[in-house]
Amino acid sequence: MKPVEIYTSPLCGFCHAAKRLLTSKGVNFAEVDVSQDPERKMEMMQRANGGRTVPQIFIGDVYVGGSDDLHALERAGKLDALLAA
Repeated sequence: MKPVEIYTSPLCGFCHAAKRLLTSKGVNFAEVDVSQDPERKMEMMQRANGGRTVPQIFIGDVYVGGSDDLHALERAGKLDALLAA
């Protein structure tokens, strides 16, 4: 399975929804809390082509986007293939 990284903040409902979906699929992910770390937020924005909101999700080298994008991949039946090594 490809590595998954998700930039989050603690009070973000969309972050929790994205993490729930990943967890329900048995996906381990690295979570980066950007709420108190300006350097990590800048890193997130650079990687996410200027995306300022959380979550920002990466699967391997692929920028997925946010929670809605992750759930759209799941609904389209494309998430499992993206996660596969």
